[in-house]
Amino acid sequence: MDSKDALVVFEGARIRRKWHDDQWYFSVVDIVQALTDSPTPRQYWGKIKDREFKQHHLSPIWVQLKLPSADGKNYHTDCSNTESMFRIIQSIPSPKAEPFKRWLAKVGYERVQEIEDPELAQKRMKDIYKLKGYSDDWIEKRVRGIAVRDELTDEWDSRGIKTNREYSILTSEISKATFGLTPGEYKKFKGLKQQNLRDHMNDLELIFTMLGEASTTKIARNKDAVGFDENKDAAKEGGTVAGVAREELERRSGEKVATQENYLNEPETKKRLESKKKSTSSSTNSTT
Repeated sequence: MDSKDALVVFEGARIRRKWHDDQWYFSVVDIVQALTDSPTPRQYWGKIKDREFKQHHLSPIWVQLKLPSADGKNYHTDCSNTESMFRIIQSIPSPKAEPFKRWLAKVGYERVQEIEDPELAQKRMKDIYKLKGYSDDWIEKRVRGIAVRDELTDEWDSRGIKTNREYSILTSEISKATFGLTPGEYKKFKGLKQQNLRDHMNDLELIFTMLGEASTTKIARNKDAVGFDENKDAAKEGGTVAGVAREELERRSGEKVATQENYLNEPETKKRLESKKKSTSSSTNSTT
């Protein structure tokens, strides 16, 4: 889950959601599809709206929120909170309804728990990464990286950076100065598509990403950067700090920090390493 937790999964079905008015709102169409396996969930939901609400002159129990679609763009989508979603589910004849209600109540409440106790959010995130096969050391760096990123975005917000486009441009400036690649170019370099780039970075890539963003935060504060242009300059300077350190490490180690390896092909990578170890071992045995 990413951005953050903008997607949850019920029995293999992907459910989009958005934090709005201090609670989770879930995509009604996604839930209809999860419960019915309908090939046309939008039409199915349209019929429910007409039958259950419009004909009885009931007030809508959904709102339209912008959610990402398959084409990567955001569109207004009918969404409901947990309580209203229960009412909608009552109108859907499905054997999955009861287990889905229990699941919905659980994920709807988890965010409230996390607000009351932020450590719960970190624990759940760590558990998810462990299930995916990440090492404890990598997870600790990823969690620390998220904290550094949050501190930076909070700083930007307080300094007049408001739109997603501005955040994207500033992030791109840091990445270019740090690695010589924009996030989009970096994803292409690693063979990624919709995946989160940082989930596919190795330890050093994460460390230099943190250095670039932490340096940007410090420079923006010390220079009291206000507005987009001044923060853009700070982002370039912060990224340059990390970029110079990366180049020095590469010069001394003889290896590039940015690599094409990612966790999509991690099983294949492990197989190659195991195969290499076996061949080395067999050659050693043959010589002895």
